[in-house]
Amino acid sequence: MAPTPTANPDADLGVDRRLVLSGFLFGCGVAGSVIDLFVFHLLLQWHHFYDLSTTNVALLADGLFHGATWLITVWGLFMLGDIRHRVVVPWGRWSGAVLTGVGFFQLFDGIVFHKLLRIHQIRYGVDLVVYDLVWIGSAVILLLTGLLILWRTRD
Repeated sequence: MAPTPTANPDADLGVDRRLVLSGFLFGCGVAGSVIDLFVFHLLLQWHHFYDLSTTNVALLADGLFHGATWLITVWGLFMLGDIRHRVVVPWGRWSGAVLTGVGFFQLFDGIVFHKLLRIHQIRYGVDLVVYDLVWIGSAVILLLTGLLILWRTRD
C-alpha cells in the first residue's frame, strides 16, 4: 500500500527541490517537443534542428531532438509522480517551475542555437530582427514570470 502524501511539501527540502526540478524538466521538454518541434519544425516547416546539411541530416537531427526532448518531458513527469506519493503537490509552485523551464529552453535555443552556433534560425528568407526579438523577448518574459512564481511560492 502506498504511503499517504503529507500536506506539507516543505517537510523535506529535498522534495521541494525535486518538485521544482520536475517542473523545470517538464517545461524544457514541452518547449522543445511541442513549441519548437511540433509548431516550428513540423507545422510551419520554418526550420529543422540542424539546417547546415542535407534534408536527410536535418530530419535525422529533428528525430534525435524529438527523442531527447520527450525523454526530458517524461523524466519530469516520473519525478512528479514520485513526488505526488510523498506530498500534496503545490501546483502553483510546480507551474512556476514549468514556466521557468519553458522560458529557459527558449532563451537557450534562441541565444545558443540560433545566434552563437547558428545551426538554425527561426525562419529563413525574412528579416530576423523581429523574429529574434519576439522569440528571445517571450523567452525572457516566461523565464522571469516562472522565477517570480517560484520566488512567491517559496517558504
